[in-house]
Amino acid sequence: MNIEKDYIKLIFGLKLKQARTNKNLSLFGLAKITDLSKSYLNEIEKGKKYPKTDKIILLAEKLDVTYDHMVSLKLDNNLAPIGEILKSGILKEIPLDLFGIQENDLIDIIANAPAKVNAFISTIIEIAQHYNLTRESFFLASLRSYQEAHNNYFDDLEQKVLSFCKAFHVNMEAKISLEELSAILIEEYGYSIKEIAFTEREELGDLRSIYVPKSKTLLLSTEIDDHQKAFILAKEIAYNYLEITERLYTFSWIKFDNFDQVLNNFYASYFAGALLLPRQLLIDELNLFLAKTDPKPQEMIELMGKFNVSPESFYQRLTNILPKDFQLKNLFFLRLSHQIGTNTYQIKKELHITNQQEPHANEMNEHYCRRWVSIKTMAGALKQNKKHFFDAQISRYENSNNEFLVFSSATLDPFKKDCLRSITVGILITPGMKKKFKFIDSPSLQKQLVGVTCETCAVKDCLERASAPIHLEQKIRNEKTDFIVQQYMAKFS
Repeated sequence: MNIEKDYIKLIFGLKLKQARTNKNLSLFGLAKITDLSKSYLNEIEKGKKYPKTDKIILLAEKLDVTYDHMVSLKLDNNLAPIGEILKSGILKEIPLDLFGIQENDLIDIIANAPAKVNAFISTIIEIAQHYNLTRESFFLASLRSYQEAHNNYFDDLEQKVLSFCKAFHVNMEAKISLEELSAILIEEYGYSIKEIAFTEREELGDLRSIYVPKSKTLLLSTEIDDHQKAFILAKEIAYNYLEITERLYTFSWIKFDNFDQVLNNFYASYFAGALLLPRQLLIDELNLFLAKTDPKPQEMIELMGKFNVSPESFYQRLTNILPKDFQLKNLFFLRLSHQIGTNTYQIKKELHITNQQEPHANEMNEHYCRRWVSIKTMAGALKQNKKHFFDAQISRYENSNNEFLVFSSATLDPFKKDCLRSITVGILITPGMKKKFKFIDSPSLQKQLVGVTCETCAVKDCLERASAPIHLEQKIRNEKTDFIVQQYMAKFS
């Protein structure tokens, strides 16, 4: 789609339709007074054709508007937001093809009901501004929807990993080493790998790696551990083996220039996770763990230790394997961050497979429920001074009564001073799920009634509250007021 040409055609079509309707003319009526075919005029209004000069003069004359008005790209105030959206080229940036939508479909919708679409777009813009929705967060939200639509399992990438391991004689039944990953990058793809103290420059403090494409040099932070290094090396292998050129050059990312970079970053990360945590090996280890009747927290930490990955990579991989191989398709993934000494916890990453589960990010500065195991593990890590603190609980959400088995790991954030992070996976408890988890009824597994945010929570006598349930109380007051109003309406009708 040529945005500039299509934008010009669509703007003209919108103006023609607006001028026609202002004259209370149907397409048939306009065709009759101009001697132009109805189908031709319809194509113009839908932005599919642009008339020649003589026909523009004719249309302007019959509709009592000026030629300059018709050919100008300036829209009236009531259609201005549509013009801004079209001119910005955002339709080109939206990953429509991921969801089976053609760009022309949106053009038709806009052309058929411009006023309603304008109102809708204005609403979306207002919401985006209210919640500080950035271009990057829009891209990431699109990616999450794409992952969730596929239950976060991508068989083509799994097969690519198997093909790679076969071609490079990588043993998928053993932990892949840093030496092997480095050798593949150096010998097969011509990389140079150097370790640099990024912390010497304050601006680079949050980065783990920089790739310099011109010299094929991979710069690694001296601050990263072996798990992080393995993931970065595996991700670089993915970029090369998958022949991805539209990519990011820093980890973590600084900015995305387009959605292709977002998607390719995900593909490379998925490939890296599948390489470091081979599917069949992980399935076998999970089956052994799930067969236990009363596993201890240390046993989960030991399970993670069998792979050369961070807790985050392990939990992310669970979101691939559990829906596909264990038929557990109602689950969520969260990464929370906490600055030590503050009373704030932020959700930095989330994923919801099948349904939008209760623990979702909130942009209104509300306080997440302090009964979440995601928050409790961070408190435990501080109290016990552990590098990796693991815990689990059964959480029942008071607003839905849904129960989840929730695993969570808390560690220090190596790239943010005095900051903790927790990684969490929650699995909806169903009869089918209980058959797979032998320890689900273990008395040592704590059960806890939880909310989403303190401001919306109805749990009474909660000692962990960080805020009064102000939004819930307002809702209840409004409901009571409405009840009395209805009584007066009935009495005086």
